[in-house]
Amino acid sequence: MAAVFAFVVLLDDPNLLVYCMNHLHLGIVREQKMPPDSRVPFTPLQCRTLSDQYPQLRISVAPSDVRCFSDDEYRACGIELNADLSNCDVLMGVKEVPKEQLLPDKRYFFFSHTIKQQTYNRSLLQAIVRKGIRMLDYECLVDERETRILGFGRFAGIVGAHNGLLMYGQKTGAFSLPPAYECHDYAAIKAIYATLQLPPMRIVLTGTGRVSRGAKEVLDVLEIPELSPAEYLRNEALPYAVYTQLRSSDLYRREKDGNLDYYDRLDFHHHPELYRCDFEAYTRITDLMLNGVFWHPQAPRFFSKADMRRPDFRIRAIADISCDINGSIPATTRATTIGDAVMGYNPHTEQEEAPYQAHTIDIMSVDNLPNELPRDASDMFGSALSQWVVPELFKPESPMLQRATICKNGVLCPRFAYLSHFLAGK
Repeated sequence: MAAVFAFVVLLDDPNLLVYCMNHLHLGIVREQKMPPDSRVPFTPLQCRTLSDQYPQLRISVAPSDVRCFSDDEYRACGIELNADLSNCDVLMGVKEVPKEQLLPDKRYFFFSHTIKQQTYNRSLLQAIVRKGIRMLDYECLVDERETRILGFGRFAGIVGAHNGLLMYGQKTGAFSLPPAYECHDYAAIKAIYATLQLPPMRIVLTGTGRVSRGAKEVLDVLEIPELSPAEYLRNEALPYAVYTQLRSSDLYRREKDGNLDYYDRLDFHHHPELYRCDFEAYTRITDLMLNGVFWHPQAPRFFSKADMRRPDFRIRAIADISCDINGSIPATTRATTIGDAVMGYNPHTEQEEAPYQAHTIDIMSVDNLPNELPRDASDMFGSALSQWVVPELFKPESPMLQRATICKNGVLCPRFAYLSHFLAGK
């Protein structure tokens, strides 16, 4: 009877009805995946701004001692801290929420790392479906043209390029850089770059997405001259550092209608298995490789493990920023960590060894690079989230959010039906 009375009251007051329909309680979860991640979906100031912009929005933050922003910083902005988020309508995190911590029948946003059928997160997806959760993956938030709305890619590229340079400097003894996580922010890193003297070295950057653009930003801040791929291949011995950026059209070729150098972007995206990778010439004249390419499991690798044993394979340091395990860089066999970022790969034994030895090819494959500059990265991410995603939360039906929904009510959404065999353990 009380519920009926409340509904009648709402009908008598249209403004109250609209308020209740649009009222939203958003919770920011405590990051619990190990190793811990200190990034946040929204900074304290962004939470305050959203609360002011949307009076119908209530934000609660679970206390945490690992965030890059302290609990006191949230309190100072008037944001509620509450360890119990069970009353929230929407829960947001950054990395995967441990399956035992998932609250049933909630709407979650985080990077689930399941859409590529990552076997290490199969049980997570199974728990999400079993608990009737509506799972929205940040990686799947795209506009009507299938362009990603947000991500940490820029800072992954920035930190990845920095780590690659740090690794090469330590490998050769030619220069030294502090780890990014020891620097207060990106501005402090750029101040270090202003005094850095690089030796003659040759750098290949692959990709053109957010990650690669972030890496390119570092190379340009350092004022390293950029060469076209053709110029890079022609000029093998320059007395100063140079780099080239390779796009997919520079890397991949297939034979079609008698044409041995055919490339078409849409064709490549639909049929990557028909293409070969045209990277061999770069392996002979490159010192440091920065990889920012998204790898499809059916796409060709840049080179094979056998190629890495060739006497003329010159690359001695690889920053695998994309970090696809056993992917485009075949020697990337695991993700490294921020505290232990580099592993050595012995191409002759195909085994991991200690890095920085004369016979090893050293690989940086940290999979949470933006966490080395968490305040900068969180501010950028939260800004995009505030602009593009929060307004969608108040719409009865949002095409953008529907496209990003992996599953709801215990069922995979049609867009992600291809995960059914993976979900079943096949």
